[in-house]
Amino acid sequence: MAASHPDPTGVLRRRGFLTGALGLGGAVALSACTSNAPAGGAPAGGPAVAAAGDNAEAGTPVTIGFSAPAADHGWIAAIANNATAQAEQYPDVTLEAVNPTNDITQQIAAVQTLINRGVDALVLLPNDGSQLTSVGRQAMDAGIPVVNLDRIFDSPLAYRTWIGGDNYGMGVSAGTYIGQRLRDAGVANPVIGEIAGIDNLPLTQARSQGFADALSAFGFAVGPRQAADFTAQGGQRVTANLLQAAPQLDAVWNHDDDQGIGVLAAIQQAGRNEFFMVGGAGSANAMRSIQAGDTVLEATVTYSPSMASSAISLARLIAQSRGMGDLAEREVPASITLASATITAENVADYLPLGFES
Repeated sequence: MAASHPDPTGVLRRRGFLTGALGLGGAVALSACTSNAPAGGAPAGGPAVAAAGDNAEAGTPVTIGFSAPAADHGWIAAIANNATAQAEQYPDVTLEAVNPTNDITQQIAAVQTLINRGVDALVLLPNDGSQLTSVGRQAMDAGIPVVNLDRIFDSPLAYRTWIGGDNYGMGVSAGTYIGQRLRDAGVANPVIGEIAGIDNLPLTQARSQGFADALSAFGFAVGPRQAADFTAQGGQRVTANLLQAAPQLDAVWNHDDDQGIGVLAAIQQAGRNEFFMVGGAGSANAMRSIQAGDTVLEATVTYSPSMASSAISLARLIAQSRGMGDLAEREVPASITLASATITAENVADYLPLGFES
């Protein structure tokens, strides 16, 4: 379900180091931008110059601990798969992954086990950022750097680096695409539906806010809106309700491609095709549908689980006291926010290798 738990305002994410290049197989994404080259560079008082490096260059062997929720949907499954695949790219990395769980107490205990083992770094996607902040602090206090993946801890003292998606940016991307399409078509006063995720989650609120803000720039507003639960069953149920309440639509944004399976099923069952739809997260099945052009789904905005690949790469660099060589700074940044790309029929072939199976 591409469901994260970011800071409610999204400020941290939008101030972060934006990068759309950190993708599946982060060895490729980081291969030209890291270095453990000796100090040098510009003379004192001169401009700061970054020394290019090579992330493929072997460093000190390190053990990285990994913990994430149970894979109860495609996005989380892809998180775990990407982390494992990325670690296998590095001969100097040993990955210790504890059993995934959706029980917060069990996840805390599992992370404490990794701390007691003395791993060199931790990559942690918490079930709940607030409730696992304390165990992040425990690791940091023990001298183990933590890469906080997506669902952010309450305190920056609980992590060395945060990397994740931009929920507000997802909404902006979806709203901008829909707004531009409708403006170009000369549609006045369009009816724009929204099928959200879980409304009490900050991530859903951030996505909806970004969507509304982007549409307002075109003079448009969100019309009928229903919140589902990031499942195909929930998506099908609430979409059926929304379609009954709205006999005419011009466009729809569905927040999540996992629940989009049910959304599309409801649309097809209702025989509706007078509108186009934009998805969210970038699942492989959504991309294949866009490529085939056989449904109302014409675009999706990314919230890629490839962030887990990059998290492993970053944890490796931090544990090896290496930086990102294409940057002037010698340390890995404290915050990295992935950009939300808009995938359409024109560029779907480029993004399909990054898609996850719902």
